[in-house]
Amino acid sequence: MASTDLPDAIRDEREHEDLLSEPTPAAVRSLEQIEGDVILLGVAGKMGPSLARMAKRASEAAGVQRRIIGVSRFSTPALETQLQHDGIETFRGDLLDESFLASLPDAPNVMHLAVQKFGSQANPSMTWATNVLLPAWVCRRYSASRIVSFSTGNVYPLVPVSSGGAREDHPLTPLGEYANATVARERICEWQAEKTRSPLVLVRLYYAVELRYGVLHDLAQHIRHDRPIDVSHGYFKCIWQRDANDMILRCLALTQSPPLPLNLASPDILSVRQTAEQLANFMNKTVQFIGQE
Repeated sequence: MASTDLPDAIRDEREHEDLLSEPTPAAVRSLEQIEGDVILLGVAGKMGPSLARMAKRASEAAGVQRRIIGVSRFSTPALETQLQHDGIETFRGDLLDESFLASLPDAPNVMHLAVQKFGSQANPSMTWATNVLLPAWVCRRYSASRIVSFSTGNVYPLVPVSSGGAREDHPLTPLGEYANATVARERICEWQAEKTRSPLVLVRLYYAVELRYGVLHDLAQHIRHDRPIDVSHGYFKCIWQRDANDMILRCLALTQSPPLPLNLASPDILSVRQTAEQLANFMNKTVQFIGQE
């Protein structure tokens, strides 16, 4: 769907989900090229449900019969029911239970979405277990599969805005506990994949947005509730979740050995100040700023 085809308004969450999971022709071609089932580990996160639905819809459009399997603890049972209704086969359990991981069905195509990001400071040991120990288990369990593993742009250090952003060959010297654990995640995936020559893509995503979460949502909430916006960190990149889903699915056909790291973001660098001013104009509100870029 081209940007000119987008609706002027979205009536409800079902319409929103349909929009986020609508496959592009390129995604359909990619799902036509690969063989076998697709399993999504950590499907109940922010991106997993719409990504699973897009995989299902793209496979059907390609005329390919395959299982789309979603794995999660499903702390919200209604989500599991919704996914099943949409034709996604589900398995409920804790991926950090190695016996549960071993019990999951084989699949030639693996999307490893499970990461620990929010709350990293409150529980750093869980951050490292989820971001390092689990990827090692996943790469070993699915050593014969194509694997697309989620990473983040936080693996890079801060760079000047004028540089346009870090590229894939930029040294990984990150800031903070979560970012360092994610570099470790990448390294352990690379090590395991090189041992078994497993085809792998590392998706360095920053940052998916849609109407219910993300940088734009957070700015809009500050404006709505008359909270000042700090512009000390004055610039950001983001990508609409549907575009991210599309490109992540297409990564299954790009997996290779040695592993391929790919940045996934809009090429545009957005100003926090200008974006907030534009949102405030849409919302007929005023916006307050603190700090300096």
